[in-house]
Amino acid sequence: MLVKHLILLIFLICSANIYGQNEELWQINLQHGKLKGSLICADTINQTPVILLIPGSGPTDRNGNNATMTNNAIKLLADSLMHYKISSLRIDKRLVGQSQFNNLSEKDLIIERYVQDLILWIKKLKNDPRFSKIIVAGHSQGALTGMLAVQKIPVDAYISISGAGRPIGEILRSQLKELVPTVKQKAYSIIDSLENGQQVLGISGPLYMIFRPSVQKFLISWMKYDPGKELAKLSVPVLIVQGTTDLQITVNDAKRLKKYKPESKLVIIEKMNHVLKEVESDRQENLQTYHQPYRALHPKLVGALVDFIKGL
Repeated sequence: MLVKHLILLIFLICSANIYGQNEELWQINLQHGKLKGSLICADTINQTPVILLIPGSGPTDRNGNNATMTNNAIKLLADSLMHYKISSLRIDKRLVGQSQFNNLSEKDLIIERYVQDLILWIKKLKNDPRFSKIIVAGHSQGALTGMLAVQKIPVDAYISISGAGRPIGEILRSQLKELVPTVKQKAYSIIDSLENGQQVLGISGPLYMIFRPSVQKFLISWMKYDPGKELAKLSVPVLIVQGTTDLQITVNDAKRLKKYKPESKLVIIEKMNHVLKEVESDRQENLQTYHQPYRALHPKLVGALVDFIKGL
């Protein structure tokens, strides 16, 4: 019995070492700071396709986590793709996780800065001979920045995962429609101003965290883009993936993207939520998955991505 336990322990240690060798820490040196990410190379001998995984909105890191949620959605996706000989690069956005900069704060961020950072990551992948194809995949807000980057630098394909199909101003109005009338009216007025490029002073109370002064410049830059119209500009194969129990983005968003890009492939996954986990329609259970890092991804998600990538 002791021998069996020792053999099992040695196997686990060796497996961990092999896996650890597959993950590399990558960085891009820039003035006043560094962009950082994690690369999983799925095959050390043969070329593989590689997917750039872009996290969603706010301070969400390369694994899909932030101060308000720990679900590991992006890391679980990267780990799963490795088993199908698909490499991946997941990244910390500027000022998130390990991608820290001196003399730069939240008030300095705009969508276009994120896009330029993505272009640098794509160039780095292009210079690595281990990869046969480069696929850009954005989750949530990352879907928009991903498609904007792909407009500017050639890649082999693009994937939207739970990506909005409407301008963010429209989505915010939808998400805030249940507020009490006086607060909702104030919120809608703020959105109107930001859409017109005008910052708003004197915000307080429940709306402060959403529209605080330090994020208004970023929101203004974000509101300029209609995801459907931006997707239509792409000339590469496109996959649109959307879950039916997503509390932030709807199936209609995905259908709107498909309308603007008719030749794209649309995959609707029943009972997949915004953090890519399988869950019924119960709202409380849905929200609980945002804090369950070891809960598996929806079983159909990886298959949809693998089929698309292998078919390129």
